[in-house]
Amino acid sequence: MSPPVAPMLELFHRIADPPSATARRFVTDHALEDRVRFRNLTYAEVEADWRERGGHTSPALWDGTRLHQGAEAVVARLLAVVNLGRDDA
Repeated sequence: MSPPVAPMLELFHRIADPPSATARRFVTDHALEDRVRFRNLTYAEVEADWRERGGHTSPALWDGTRLHQGAEAVVARLLAVVNLGRDDA
């Protein structure tokens, strides 16, 4: 039996935004690129998805259930993935 497939996390970010850079750097520094899809808010379709999920602050991380907004919240959620392997924080 195969292990369950972990859901893909979505990181909504802005290229020139320092808090977004912090979140992106955390993803790359912890080798989470296979788990986190980068979504650039420059694109109208991406911004619509972000707003549909309740987005108002970037960066924001969608975990399939909840939108974690702001660099501190995003890093805290990603830290749970790194440290505990949890997808339900």
